[in-house]
Amino acid sequence: MMGRMVALARVYDEVTDAGALRVLVDRLWPRGVRRDDPRVGQWLPEVAPSNELRRWYGHRAEEYDEFARRYAQELADGDARIAFHRLAALAHAEPVTLVTATREVDLSHLTVLAGLLDARDDA
Repeated sequence: MMGRMVALARVYDEVTDAGALRVLVDRLWPRGVRRDDPRVGQWLPEVAPSNELRRWYGHRAEEYDEFARRYAQELADGDARIAFHRLAALAHAEPVTLVTATREVDLSHLTVLAGLLDARDDA
């Protein structure tokens, strides 16, 4: 079966994906965003990278591949694993847009998550 494409967006950007469930996948709630803001549908902080991994990575492009490897390992264990399975179920049931406060979406955990979700659907 062809995998469902998962969209990626910044939480601060205007909503352009009407009809998709927007899932905030950051460990911390974004500054300046109300809890009832329509740019956030659900919040799954447990699926975000650990604070330790996030600090180590620091969005350094040269470390992205190692970050992706370590983050995928985190998602295979404990609470993150449960949260990832919950996210996968949501993405399988309906269109999903993963949202983050991160400025550099292409170098963020969203790209790793989207790849893992697409691979899971393709399997």
